[in-house]
Amino acid sequence: MKFIYGKQDWKSFERGEENCYLMTNGLGGFSSLTMIGSCGRNDHAVLMACVHSPNHRYNMIHRLEEILCIGAERIHISSQAYEKPADREEGYLWQTEFSYEDYPQWTYLAKGVEVVRTIVLMQGENSVGISYEIRNSSGEEVSLEVYPHLQFVPKGNLLSKEQKFTVELLCAKPVKAQGDIADGERDESTVGEHGVKAAEVKGRIAANGQTLHFQTNGEFEELPLNFSENLYYAYDACDGRRETGRTAVNHCMKIAVPSGAIGRLWMVYGISTNLPGVEEMTENMREHRKELREQADFRNETAQVLVQSAHQFISYRSSTAKQTILAGFPFFEDWGRDTMIAMVGCCLATRRYETAESILQTFMTYCRKGLMPNLFPEGKESPGYNTVDASLLFILAVYEYYRRTQDSILVKSAYQTMKEIISWYEKGTEYGIKMDEDGLIMAGQDYDQVTWMDVRVGEILPTPRHGKPVEINAYWYNALCIMNEFRKFYPEDEKDYARMAGKVKESFGQFWNEEAGCLKDVISGTKADNQIRCNQIWAVSLPFSVLPQQREKQVVEMVFRKLYTPYGLRTLDPADEEFHAFYGGPQLERDLAYHQGTVWVFPLGGYYLAYLKVHGYSEEAKQYVDRQLESINAALREGCIGQLPEIYDGGSPVSSKGCFAQAWSVGEILRVYDALRS
Repeated sequence: MKFIYGKQDWKSFERGEENCYLMTNGLGGFSSLTMIGSCGRNDHAVLMACVHSPNHRYNMIHRLEEILCIGAERIHISSQAYEKPADREEGYLWQTEFSYEDYPQWTYLAKGVEVVRTIVLMQGENSVGISYEIRNSSGEEVSLEVYPHLQFVPKGNLLSKEQKFTVELLCAKPVKAQGDIADGERDESTVGEHGVKAAEVKGRIAANGQTLHFQTNGEFEELPLNFSENLYYAYDACDGRRETGRTAVNHCMKIAVPSGAIGRLWMVYGISTNLPGVEEMTENMREHRKELREQADFRNETAQVLVQSAHQFISYRSSTAKQTILAGFPFFEDWGRDTMIAMVGCCLATRRYETAESILQTFMTYCRKGLMPNLFPEGKESPGYNTVDASLLFILAVYEYYRRTQDSILVKSAYQTMKEIISWYEKGTEYGIKMDEDGLIMAGQDYDQVTWMDVRVGEILPTPRHGKPVEINAYWYNALCIMNEFRKFYPEDEKDYARMAGKVKESFGQFWNEEAGCLKDVISGTKADNQIRCNQIWAVSLPFSVLPQQREKQVVEMVFRKLYTPYGLRTLDPADEEFHAFYGGPQLERDLAYHQGTVWVFPLGGYYLAYLKVHGYSEEAKQYVDRQLESINAALREGCIGQLPEIYDGGSPVSSKGCFAQAWSVGEILRVYDALRS
C-alpha cells in the first residue's frame, strides 16, 4: 500500500508535523522525520544509529537543511521549527507531495525546478542513503545545497557546544559522464551522472567517540563548525519533555544543474567503513519488504501493511546474540511483557517461526524463580523481573507457537522452564506473586506494580492492582490447561494440572460482578475491584474458557458498551470518577491519566478475538469484525504512517499519543487478521 499525501495535508506548518515516517534497520537504529521533513521531536533523526544493539542509540544526523539556488535567489525547501517563529524554515510551502511505501519520498516544485528527495535505510547496517533528483526547467542554472545537521549524542541528549567535530577526506575522484543534457554539449571529462558535474568523495566525521563515514557524488565543502540553536520540538513540548535542541553543521554537499538538465545528487552516511550504494539500499528495502509480505501470505492489504510494520520492531540483541522485539518507537526498549504479547502477532501470525523460536529460547535462558525478565540486561546490569504476567504469557506463546508449527522439539526444551513457572507461582516467588488457597494468583506488594498497568509516581500508585488481578488469573488458568495438554510430552510429570485448573475455574466466579454484569478488575477489598476496565476482555479471548459462555457474551457486550472505540479500548469506564479524558502535559499529569481512561490500541485485538469466539467464528461475525477493522486504515495514515500507536485520548481518540509506533498494537491487530483468514 502506498500512502500519498498532498498540500491539503500540510495547510499549516503545524498540520505538516502531525505525521511522520519510520524506517528501522533490525539493529535498534532507525530513521524518522515528519512528512514535511522536519524534526518535531528531539528523537527524530535522519540517522539514529545503534552502536550496541538494540538500545545504545546515537542521534548522528538529526535533520537536513536544503537550499535551492535559482539564479541569485536562495529558497529553503527544508522545513524546521525554531523557538523564534521568524527563524522557521518553511520549505513545506514549496512541497507538493509526500509518499511512503517502502521508503519516504518528498517532492518540491519551485519556479520551474522540481526536486524529489528519497531517504533509504539499509537492513542490518547503520547506514542511511539520501538522494535528490533535480529537474531544471527554470531557464537558469540552479544548484542544490544540502547541510546535514549533526549531533553525535546518545538518543535524547542535548548536544554540548563544547563538543568537537573533525572531518577527514579520504578520496575525491571524477565520475564518468552518464545521462543527457538538454540544449547543451557534454564535456565527458567533467560532466557527471545525469549530465551534472560531479566527483565521488569519501570521508569521515568524528565526534564524541563516534565516527560517521560518508560518500557522495556531489561537491563536498567543509565549513567552519557552526551550532544551530533552539530547534523547537512541538511534540515534546506538549508532553512536558525538553522542547528545544541544538545541532552542528560542518559541511555541505552541492550539485549544479544546467538549464534543461536532470541532475542527481546522492550521499550515504554510516558507521561502517564499507558503505553500500544508494541503489543497493533502495533495492534492499524493496526486496526485504516484499519477502515479508510473501512469507506472511495475507490477502488483505491492510494486513500486508501491518506485516511490514511488525518487522520494524524485530531487532538483534547483542547481549543474547538472538532476536528480540522492541516495545515501541521512539521511546521504549525491549521488555518481557510487551515481547510476549507482541510476538504472537508480529512473529507467529506473520509466519516468522524461526524468529519466534529465537525469542522464546532467549527468555528460557533468563528465567529465574519462575519469573521472566521484564527488562533485559545491558552490559553488566542484571535483568529486571518486576512482572507477573510475562511468565504466564510465555507459556501462552509456546502454546500458540506449537499450535501453528507442531514443533514438539521446542515444547520439550521449554517444558522444564514452564514447569518451574507453575511451581514457583504455586509456592510463591518475588513481588508478592503466590497462589492463594483458592487457587487464584495474588500479585503486587508495597510500591511494586507488576501488571501492565504499572505506573508509579513516587508514592502514588494511580492504578493499585495489588491482590488478584483478573487477567493474571485468566492467564494462570490457561497456563495450567496448556501444561495439562503438554504433559503428553513428559508423562513422567506427576503434577495434576487439570485438578489445579479446575480449582481456578471454580474460584474465578469471585470475579463476577452481578450488578454490573461483567468481571471485577481485581479482588483486593478496595473500590478498585468494581471499576470497569478493559483487562476483563482477556478472560474471554484466551483459548481456554474460564467463564460460562453466557457470561463471556456479557463481558464482550459490556466492554463494547463502556470501553470500545474503533482505535482501542478505554482503560476505565468514562462514568468512573477517576476517569481522565485527556493524556498530555508534564509527566505527572500523563502518568495519572495513563491507565485511567486513556485508549490503548492493543486490547482491541483481545476484544475482536473475544467477539469472534463468543459468536462461534461465524461468517457473519467475521464480516462484522472485518468491517470494524476498516477504521485501522485511517489510523495507519495518522501519526506514524503505516504504523499503529501506543495510545489515544480517552475522551475523543483522534490523535495518536505516546509511542508513535507500538509493537503490541500492531501484533494484536495482526492476530485478528490471522483469525479472520482461518
